[in-house]
Amino acid sequence: MSALHDLATTIAARKGADPDSSWTAKLLAKGPEKCAEKFGEEAVEAIIEAVKNDKAKLTSEAADVLYHLLVMLAARDVTLADVEAELDRRAGTSGITEKASR
Repeated sequence: MSALHDLATTIAARKGADPDSSWTAKLLAKGPEKCAEKFGEEAVEAIIEAVKNDKAKLTSEAADVLYHLLVMLAARDVTLADVEAELDRRAGTSGITEKASR
């Protein structure tokens, strides 16, 4: 199992946890909109580090983005497996073709 799968499992387990005992539970308790807002903030921070060409900071921010993406997905009951299935569905399809089909 990968670190990303482990993280998704941990986030799912924290959905019902006491918000005072878990940052993840605290985020989830604030609702999907707050989770989405936090994901957006982290994505912007990653973009800034990418533009600055700071590899170490970009790596750190990318980890934050992945964490907050998984929290946002969990807030809307979308699993990592759901996203992987969508990626599998798209595999072997040109990005240009896939975008045109939407």
